[in-house]
Amino acid sequence: MPRRRYRLFIICAVVICFMLYRVLLNSWDEPPSYAPVRFADEDKGAQDHTHAVQRPPSNPPPPTKDDDTLVKEKPLVEDKKPTAGGGAHGATNPSGPGPSSEDEPEANQGSSTRPDPNSAVQVPDSKVEADTETGSGTSDQVTDNLAAGSNTEQHQTGGQPFQWQNPPNDASGNTPVDDESMAPKIHWKKPKEHFPVPTESVISLPTGQPKKIPRIQYDFPIESDNARAKRVLRQRMVRDAISRAWSGYRKFAWMHDELSPVSGKFRDPFCGWSATLVDAMDTLWIAGLKDEFDDAAKGVANIDFTYTIKSSIPVFETTIRYLGGLLAAFDVSGGKSGAYPVLLEKAVELGEVLMGIFDTPNRMPVLYYHWQPEATSQPRRAGRVGVAELATLSMEFTRLAQLTGEDKYYDAVARITNALVELQEAGTTIPGLFPENLDASGCNRTATTLRDTISSEAQTQVDAEGLPANPLGYSPNDPQLQAGSGSGVSADDRIQRRDETSGSISPASDGVVGTIEDPITPSVPQPPFAANGQTEGWDCVPQGLVGSGFGFETYHMGGAQDSAYEYFPKEWLLLGGLEPKYQKLHEDTIDAINEWLMFRPMLKGDWDVLFPAKVTTNGQPQRDLMPKFEVTHLTCFIGGMFALGGKIFGRDEDIETAKQLTDGCVWAYGATPSGIMPEGSEVIACPTLEKCEFNETLWYESLDPSKEWRTKELEDWEAAEKVLTGGLAGQGADEPRHNAPYQVASTEAAVGGKKEPRGGVLSSIPRDDAIKTITESRKNNKRAAGESSTHDADDKSELPDSLKNKLRLNQEHKDGETKASGETTASEDGDSSEVDDESSAEEPPNVPSYRPTRTQEGRQKPLSHEEFVSERLAREKLPPGFLSIDSAQYILRPEAIESVWYMYRITGDPAWMEKGWTMFEATMQATKTEWANSAIRNVLDDEPELSDEMESFWLSETLKYYYLLFSEPHIISLDEWVLNTEAHPFRRPT
Repeated sequence: MPRRRYRLFIICAVVICFMLYRVLLNSWDEPPSYAPVRFADEDKGAQDHTHAVQRPPSNPPPPTKDDDTLVKEKPLVEDKKPTAGGGAHGATNPSGPGPSSEDEPEANQGSSTRPDPNSAVQVPDSKVEADTETGSGTSDQVTDNLAAGSNTEQHQTGGQPFQWQNPPNDASGNTPVDDESMAPKIHWKKPKEHFPVPTESVISLPTGQPKKIPRIQYDFPIESDNARAKRVLRQRMVRDAISRAWSGYRKFAWMHDELSPVSGKFRDPFCGWSATLVDAMDTLWIAGLKDEFDDAAKGVANIDFTYTIKSSIPVFETTIRYLGGLLAAFDVSGGKSGAYPVLLEKAVELGEVLMGIFDTPNRMPVLYYHWQPEATSQPRRAGRVGVAELATLSMEFTRLAQLTGEDKYYDAVARITNALVELQEAGTTIPGLFPENLDASGCNRTATTLRDTISSEAQTQVDAEGLPANPLGYSPNDPQLQAGSGSGVSADDRIQRRDETSGSISPASDGVVGTIEDPITPSVPQPPFAANGQTEGWDCVPQGLVGSGFGFETYHMGGAQDSAYEYFPKEWLLLGGLEPKYQKLHEDTIDAINEWLMFRPMLKGDWDVLFPAKVTTNGQPQRDLMPKFEVTHLTCFIGGMFALGGKIFGRDEDIETAKQLTDGCVWAYGATPSGIMPEGSEVIACPTLEKCEFNETLWYESLDPSKEWRTKELEDWEAAEKVLTGGLAGQGADEPRHNAPYQVASTEAAVGGKKEPRGGVLSSIPRDDAIKTITESRKNNKRAAGESSTHDADDKSELPDSLKNKLRLNQEHKDGETKASGETTASEDGDSSEVDDESSAEEPPNVPSYRPTRTQEGRQKPLSHEEFVSERLAREKLPPGFLSIDSAQYILRPEAIESVWYMYRITGDPAWMEKGWTMFEATMQATKTEWANSAIRNVLDDEPELSDEMESFWLSETLKYYYLLFSEPHIISLDEWVLNTEAHPFRRPT
């Protein structure tokens, strides 16, 4: 029976396998041939969308005019221009018109071909572009998807069917489709403003004749032939570096943000809008690389600023790199009389996108802008901001306003400046400076909470008493009631009388009739609703800019604060001196830096240098100021700021200070083995701003804050070592040992047999040697005294009881048991007990007295203060005067050479050219790769490791400043141009 049963099971299994085989065989048949299509998801609230390839229905629904379901088509024309680096990331141009909104600029016609697989669905009236790129292998991928069962007849989201976006014209299935094109692309659309500025309230650009500004550049004489030959040779070498870096980008990273200069790949850390291309354009023009500039301008035309692969736009970086780069490229190439109007058109396109950041109740910007229509359709507030991000928008939007004549761009940044001025007038902890972080929400949350609490109590009382009825005869639509006392009708005449018996309303003598049961409610303006339907977030107690954070505030000139102060004198120049508030902001800043931040580092050599410190205070800087004497690359811009402001505002003392500040960064470059300044470090400061001699003892003490503790620890160790080894013949206290040291957690030290307090400091004692030494001492003492082992033989030992207890030498017999294992009990005839060997003195696991301590290169002896400092200097490679290197990398930053260039153009001293050339040679030596230049990981190495990153500011700023340093003074003259924080030159008004 069991066998027959198994036979039946086998037969059934064979039949099932055959049926499965037939099913699978049918499923492997070639799928229907039709062109795959894309659909737009209807559900706007969905965060993630699944885009399936579907079989086209036999009767597709006709297009509808409902903006909530229609995805409009815009045909594309393939760009015939091949792309560099493999051609997989080419760009396409739309042949149709741009978005239909009247508020959008005509330049809004660019198209990006990089789809966002995580993008949301399109919003009303938006234009979704269909990708027409082709690529190898994509048809096979689509076929695989169809075979996997994605050919459903209809897919619905929220009960609404998908709509055709690009119905196929050819059902043959021979048209290859890029797999990435399956995801719908969502574009920014100009939203309706939630907090518009009334036309009459828009702050317009200052008008009038620009002020006569003092000459900024030095009046350079005619140079000698030798000087010119040297300068031109160096200029050509910098130009070659520019051309080489651009060629590497053009070959491997075209239309992407950055080149990876070691691997030959690309990165898109920003919005994928070709940051290096836009950032480098004015550098190409200035260096005479006009063909490369023309090529870049054609690439700019293909950038679509209404779409990005990122979910949010970093406003600060986008403004200084993209918007500033476009405006500067337009200016240097001839402006409105030049051949590149597309540059201004794309700047307007980007400017319109960025204007959405100011649509807040107090017009303070949102600095990470969620650009998708689902987000822009909702009101928002600004939040916590860095002062640099907030105040480093003025130049770019001002220049855009000047070139377009649109005051709204200037209005946006002028309101920020007004808020900064109001904050200074209200008073900051350090007058003239701004804390690193600010609350830009404009909403006093504390006061709002208190008010809402009171309102809640009042509402509770009203609810308990019941709502009163409207006054008898009240009619809000009564024209005579609305006319007021000037209408000639008294209020008493308009009151109606209630018929108490019938409940009806009796008309008054003026004939006005109203109803109690259905009163007409007047229209009251409502604040914007949030996504959850509430309005409480917008109805709050208003306030201006205030410091953000709890307790301590930080002030410095480094990252997150630097460019805010840099823009005060530059914006004054860009406005032709017609807005005096920027001069006051700058002068207050300089005075505060001189009083609160400035310090002189203690250096070797004859350097006369200064740096600004980073200080922290809890609100009383006169009493609780905590400085950090830092030297960071980002603060090196300050020399140029002091020099420029000193020149235009007639503050000669600031120019002298600028020399010291700039020389400080030159010194920092020469202080490292690579010849390049580290990103961030800390140094020892002189007691005052006067020069002080280098004091190595003071430097060592600053490097070892625990010097006193370390000295005491060493003294305790030496004392214990002397006691433990004093009785050993032929072995001194300083002889090196090879067993691991242990610490004795005792509050007493064994010195000469006396108990001395140790103050809680732990002393390092070699345990095995200590036990051996003490064992020998015990045997000698007992033989000399002739004592029995049953008595306390350790009483005559020279060691104190506390130490013997820690070493388990005072352990007594307990309950007739023997001592610790390994020892023999003494007999009555006076023979002493002995320890068999060293292993017999093994520490039991339940005795925690001994703990291993750290050794240094096999030494048991604690490090002395001098040894500790020497070991730290060798390990960290600290140059003289440095206390720490917080960040040893160099990411191709420009700030140091920026100030060197300003000093040369303002003072005319050729020594600055020599200093700059030394910096350039060191930088090229350390950063050069096969195709361009790379950031390095550690400037303290003789040959630093490359990190395979090339920020766009390498071409935009660093190499531009080097090139200008060795160019004729009339090229980008400071008397004609003003440069933004990304070194983009804007032409000054004349």
